[in-house]
Amino acid sequence: MYLMTKNARRIFLVFFVLALSGCATTPKPGVPTVTYNLFGTTYLPLVPLCDAAGISWQYDAVANTVILRKDARQVNLRLGDKLVLVDGAPQQLEYPVDIYRGIIVVPARFKEKILDNVFKAVYPRAAVVPEFLKIKKIVLDPGHGGKMPGAIGKGGLREKDVNLDIAKRLKKLLEAQGIEVILTRAYDKDVPLAKRAKIANDTNAGLFLSIHSNANRVRKLKGFEVYYVSPSLSDNQRAASAAETGRLPVDASSLAGRPSKDLQVILWEMVYTSGRAESIEIARAICRDAERNLGVAILGIKGARFEVLKKANMPAILVEVGFVSNRDEERKLKNGFYRQQIAEAIAQGVQDYSGGRS
Repeated sequence: MYLMTKNARRIFLVFFVLALSGCATTPKPGVPTVTYNLFGTTYLPLVPLCDAAGISWQYDAVANTVILRKDARQVNLRLGDKLVLVDGAPQQLEYPVDIYRGIIVVPARFKEKILDNVFKAVYPRAAVVPEFLKIKKIVLDPGHGGKMPGAIGKGGLREKDVNLDIAKRLKKLLEAQGIEVILTRAYDKDVPLAKRAKIANDTNAGLFLSIHSNANRVRKLKGFEVYYVSPSLSDNQRAASAAETGRLPVDASSLAGRPSKDLQVILWEMVYTSGRAESIEIARAICRDAERNLGVAILGIKGARFEVLKKANMPAILVEVGFVSNRDEERKLKNGFYRQQIAEAIAQGVQDYSGGRS
């Protein structure tokens, strides 16, 4: 008979306990609704409450944030904070959202104040209604223009012309979906990078979508790719810089008085972190439709420190529709029918995300 050593038994016991308890830092779905006493008040596990009310939830373990969605409503939470964003407007809780024994927990009052009120929860589980039109306004940014032609193909195709044509086609398609669309340029002119993002910020757009055509010295390279603001760009640093402007990223009418600088930084950081997560989901939806409808190689969804993206205060992506430096793709991009197909693929991706099908 095989006998384990004392050390072997200890190691086995540790793994057995870990297997039973699960990860201490990742929320566990399907946890029974029980109560906990923290900070001198009653707390409830968040996930079962959301599941019972048909509320979708998304947890980012790196940023320690949670996004709750149902119909057209959205709530942003951050572990350890009393502040929550309800459809972009800050609300203060008496006790913070937290994580306990690997489970995200919320104060009992949060259920009454947010879940039952904002989401109009009905218990037991209500039918989930599709989240129609998460994005109601989009700023389309045709890259380059004027004296800035962008990349130029061997056959003379100019990036700025491709970008503008696709953007105009895309505008019509998105407007047919009921989305308001604003162009950063509607004709051949140069628009400074900072102004492009400012247009989106000033109009309170739900998405900033910049359209570009790629180029590379390796002329065999071709394909479709989408960029979002790189995680290497600190949301906290961006938030601190944005707070210096004195502007607020949300409607703060529910707060008493003007928020302090620290509170403004927290608000900005939540907006930026949430925006990155949504940007990635939108990028995924667009890439899926581009691969399916265009038959192009998808080079990936990548983080980048593009100035035009990091200045935007909402989800922001930059789409590279193809390589003008590649002979085959330059030929395709010269074709109006192919440009229409690109516009349709992007519009379908936006619709899949905005209509809750991503």
